[in-house]
Amino acid sequence: MVESKFSKVDFSKYFQPPSLRAARRRRRESVHIINNFSIPDDMKAIGRGKKYLVETYGCQMNEHDTEVMGGILEEMGYQETEDVYDADVILINTCAIRENAENKVFGEIGHLKPLKREKPGLILGVCGCMAQEETVVNKILQKYPQVDLIFGTHNIHRLPQLLKEALFSKEMVVEVWSKEGDIVENLPQSRRGHFQAWVNIMYGCDKFCTYCIVPYTRGKERSRRPEEIIEEVRDLARRGYKEITLLGQNVNAYGKDLQDLEDYGLGNLMDEIRKIGIPRVRFTTSHPKDFDDHLIEVLGKGGNLCEHIHLPVQSGNSEILKIMGRGYTRERYLSLFNKIKKAVPNASFTTDIIVGFPNETEEQFEDTLSLVRECRFDGAYTFIYSPRAGTPAARMTDNVPMEVKKERLLRLNKLIDELASASNARYQDQVVEVLVEGESRKNSEVLSGHTRTNKVVNFRGPKSLIGELVHVKITDAKMWSLDGEWQREPEAAGR
Repeated sequence: MVESKFSKVDFSKYFQPPSLRAARRRRRESVHIINNFSIPDDMKAIGRGKKYLVETYGCQMNEHDTEVMGGILEEMGYQETEDVYDADVILINTCAIRENAENKVFGEIGHLKPLKREKPGLILGVCGCMAQEETVVNKILQKYPQVDLIFGTHNIHRLPQLLKEALFSKEMVVEVWSKEGDIVENLPQSRRGHFQAWVNIMYGCDKFCTYCIVPYTRGKERSRRPEEIIEEVRDLARRGYKEITLLGQNVNAYGKDLQDLEDYGLGNLMDEIRKIGIPRVRFTTSHPKDFDDHLIEVLGKGGNLCEHIHLPVQSGNSEILKIMGRGYTRERYLSLFNKIKKAVPNASFTTDIIVGFPNETEEQFEDTLSLVRECRFDGAYTFIYSPRAGTPAARMTDNVPMEVKKERLLRLNKLIDELASASNARYQDQVVEVLVEGESRKNSEVLSGHTRTNKVVNFRGPKSLIGELVHVKITDAKMWSLDGEWQREPEAAGR
């Protein structure tokens, strides 16, 4: 093992390893709301004439965090670049949910070592969920001395102070808080889009699914005040945004920690946002256990609330769900699914499914396939189980051979593909509303966007349509996308 000059530094005051017992105990700690964020005077112009780059891995929450870090850096004078060779600050915003994501991050850190050698003044930082894991920090300390800065998910608002330390210190700067984190309002944001926006409504997760590292890396559930969220949405509406997505690790748990607002939940918040002049409102990610009847009732009102529900099931077998710590059975999930479907008949449904959880039998996997057939999902994010150090599942005996896991994943994906094709076929010759997001990745002469039900639509039209809501008649329904013709004077649009 390579020893770096930082390996003997005592980081214990900054970093505590993931602990299920400690994480549950931390739930009782009070959360503070901070409204006085500002850039220190001596850092306001430190980036003038310099550039930054943030590489983002993982979920929408990471993307939102990247927008905040970009906003902070731009207030310090930095300008964004997409070229690593032009950057004076490179931050790698990481995801810890699966081993493959971690491997990509370590690979990228390794690739940047020659650049750091060429540009010794370059600040290279690692942040996000991986930075909250003891094994990751120790690995960086031992093997990646080119890293200047490590910080976690709870102290993004301290980026100016941390960057100052990294610029003027001869040692690696590590600040990873194991506390739950506070809610910091009024942080600057460099939004990546001009007509679509993330709106964070809560942080953390209390579910402690046995396979998941998120409760350790993101802390306990803590909700923003509804008045702060509503004002942010109103501001986006005034600025002409067409679509917002309400974000949370477990967005359905919103409001449960707001002790002065009795029975105020996601349904109440969305009912208020429904009345604001934003054409489209989405939310993610849902947990079936917290998806209540009031939220379903509000979604049934339609309007600007989009008809797309992402409802992770993870497994179709009740025994596996119990071992996963999901808090619901197969039957309860199906009951919820049908209840939402009845309230929002045109809704599309997507889900998450884990294949090869420790000791999953063939019969239990078949239960997952049968649930997928019954729900007829429009799409699914499917994964082979990946153990996360520090979680209960990582200590379980796994007797499912990798070749069996891969074969099950292939069978599951084949079924998902068939259902996606059937779902898209229903759009043939229909006129749909599309928010035009930009050029197609495969053809710059083709525009691309999403329907309210989150279907990808490609069509030809002038670039001036980007950022607009238009109507498109579907002419070719493919497995994962729809091709169509722009309707200058549209018929009545459907989904």
